[in-house]
Parts: sequence; structure tokens; C-alpha cells
Amino acid sequence: MATFNQTSINPRQFHVRQLVFLSYLVPLAVIMILPIIYIFSTAFKPPDELFAYPPRFFVIKPTLINFQNLFRQTSQSGIPFSRYLFNSIVTTGIGVFLTVLVTSMSAFGLSKLKFKAKKPLFQINQYALMFVPIAVMIPRFLIIVNLGIFDTYLAHILPLLAMPVGLFLVKQFVDQIPEQLLEAAKVDGANEFQQYFHIVLPMTKPALATVAILAFQLFWNNDITSQLYINADDLKTISFFLSTITSGAGVAGAGMGAAASLLMFLPNIFFFIIIQNKVMDTMAHSGIK
Repeated sequence: MATFNQTSINPRQFHVRQLVFLSYLVPLAVIMILPIIYIFSTAFKPPDELFAYPPRFFVIKPTLINFQNLFRQTSQSGIPFSRYLFNSIVTTGIGVFLTVLVTSMSAFGLSKLKFKAKKPLFQINQYALMFVPIAVMIPRFLIIVNLGIFDTYLAHILPLLAMPVGLFLVKQFVDQIPEQLLEAAKVDGANEFQQYFHIVLPMTKPALATVAILAFQLFWNNDITSQLYINADDLKTISFFLSTITSGAGVAGAGMGAAASLLMFLPNIFFFIIIQNKVMDTMAHSGIK
């Protein structure tokens, strides 16, 4: 009989004890996947099914009319659809990269470097977890104006770089790196940057993958910046554009909104699928000391 290793996260051989876990996990997986199925189903519903009573979960007669109406509406805009898409790709790509960089460097400093303000700075990060985005909207606006980045790409990127949740997660991961490993690197002549680049970054890839997903969702779905901090239409993002063209379209707006929601959702799920293995490692090891 195959042996069952309780310390293995994903055992290679099947054991009857796994049925206990499956009895819990399968129903939870079904519940978790239902919203995704609903997003796909709603996007292909014709208008009569969208407003049917009682509401139907699954589409009966799938159609592409919602996507056709959406693309027809976007073609009537003065700014090309590709421009909004380009803005979102640029801001999301740069934002994700800088968020991972800033978060990882900050976690390394707060975890392994020695300086007087280390503890107060980490406590400030903990306090920042309590604030909802709407609570910092006015201070953020004043900072953007005073920095002179209003109506620029930096207004999309700079205010969202700080991620308290990501910093907390990555710091817990860096705390698990043995001090002896860094001391050995110092003996070999490695400076602090080399320790960060060659030791900390490779060993915190799972946590950084989680931060990358959170940052991707934050930047890709962000439409508040385009509403409050951007006046030029050619600097606004696709999330803002899709929300505006569907809001004032009457009955057809419901179908276009469903299609737009699916288009905004697909990059998120694709990005998650690409690096989901690293995310699973984060959840499995973040509490191990």
C-alpha cells in the first residue's frame, strides 16, 4: 500500500485519507468557480435573458450581440480604443514591476537591516491596513497636485505603489531567511544590494508572485485615477472607458456592461493562471518559521 506523507503538500501517490480532504475541497471549489461561470454566462446572454424573471444562471441562447454593441460603441469614441488599451498596459506593466521592486526592497530593509526607525516604520505600515481607499482620496489628490504629476502617467502609477498588505506578506517571508546565510554572503564580500538581489529575491519569489497578482488587479481595474486625477482623454485607461460607455447606454448598457466585465476579467485570470504555482507556495509556507 502506498505510504501517505502528511508533510507533503501535494502527495504523488493516492491514499484513501485524501478523500477526506476532497470531500471538503470539491464543494468549496464548485462554490468558488460559480462566479466565474456566471461572468462568462452573462456576457453571452441576449437582452431577453438578461432581464428575464426569475433570473437564469446559465445562458440558454448564447449570442455575441453584447460584444458587437460594445465594439460599435467604442468605435464612435473620439479616442481610439487601442489608446485606452495601451494606457492600461503601460501603467499596469510599470506599476506591477515597481510595486514588486519597492515591496521587496522595503521588506528586506525592515527585516534584515538594522536602523533606528525600523520598528516605527513597520507599525505605520500596519496602521495603513486600516484605511480604506476612500479615506485617503483627498490627501492623495493634494499630494498629486503638489508633486506636479496631475494629468500624467505618474498619477496612475505613483499613488498605488505602496501596498501595506504586500509589504506585510513579503516581510514575513524574508524573516524566514536564516541570518547565517546572509552572514556567509557578507564573509564572501557581498554587499547589501548583492544580498538582496542574489539571496532575498530568489527565496521570496512565491510571496512576490502573490504581490504581483494583487498589484496587477489593482492597476488593471483602476478607474478612480482616470476619474479624479486625469483630465486628458488620451491618458485614461480602458477600465474607465468601458465603465463610462456602458453607464449611459440604457437597456443595452446592461449587456455591454456584462461583456465589458468579461473583457476586464480575462487578463486577471490569465495572469493568475501563469503564476498560480508560486501563489500556492506562498500560502503553504508563509507561516513556517
